[in-house]
Amino acid sequence: MNAVRYAAVDSWIVAKRDLIHWVREPVRVFANLAYPIVSVLIFGLVFGSAMNVFGGGDYIEFLLPGMFGQTIAFGVAATMMMVSMDADRGVTDRFRASPMSQTGVVAGRSFADLVNSSLELLVLALCGLAMGWSFHHGLLKALVAFALLLWLRFALVWIGIYLGLLVKPEAASASWMFLFPLTMFANTFVSPELMPGWLRVVAEWNPLSSTVAAARELFGNPGVGGDSWAAQNSLLLAVLWPAVFVAIFWPLSVVKYRNLSR
Repeated sequence: MNAVRYAAVDSWIVAKRDLIHWVREPVRVFANLAYPIVSVLIFGLVFGSAMNVFGGGDYIEFLLPGMFGQTIAFGVAATMMMVSMDADRGVTDRFRASPMSQTGVVAGRSFADLVNSSLELLVLALCGLAMGWSFHHGLLKALVAFALLLWLRFALVWIGIYLGLLVKPEAASASWMFLFPLTMFANTFVSPELMPGWLRVVAEWNPLSSTVAAARELFGNPGVGGDSWAAQNSLLLAVLWPAVFVAIFWPLSVVKYRNLSR
């Protein structure tokens, strides 16, 4: 019990440190919050007039869950960069030389990221409501949908932490080139049913697609359905995919932190 308590205390200390950095860097915080808003305006108002939703429905309502998912996925790049910079500058070495819980140090970063992610989703949801998006199945199901989005973010953050400990900041800054295909080869902006055959399979089994489809179902937004097993079981996969990522990358991150050599 003492080990768990110390890990929780150290997690809070590290999380508070990261949150203080965000408060003292308002420009970066503003940029993180402004990007999804600008994206909604571009995709919803500029491209939205030419987009169709498979099965019918308003494109803005189809788009917003996809934008929630893209915002969740893009946060991995920021986590990866911050962890890599801490390791490169020797901050992580100072943590390792201190009597701190090894699990707590890496977990603190993920908890701070969840706070930031919640704020991003809140701002994006308010922007969506102003543009005509809405949830139709009640507040409780909407909160479950946001919980699934944060569950995916929590899982992806552990991938970002592990890769941040593994690579230099220069390589971490190039992570965007891998995140764009992850968010585009999915059901975020276009229904998989409108894609070519092979790409449809990729999009339907993309972990991000499962969470976005589950969110659409819980929000009562259009674009739900499909003939594949993945499309018909999106709620189940929205829980299982992140669980698999956490089970793999949480231990890997702790071990990598313990054996960090740079």
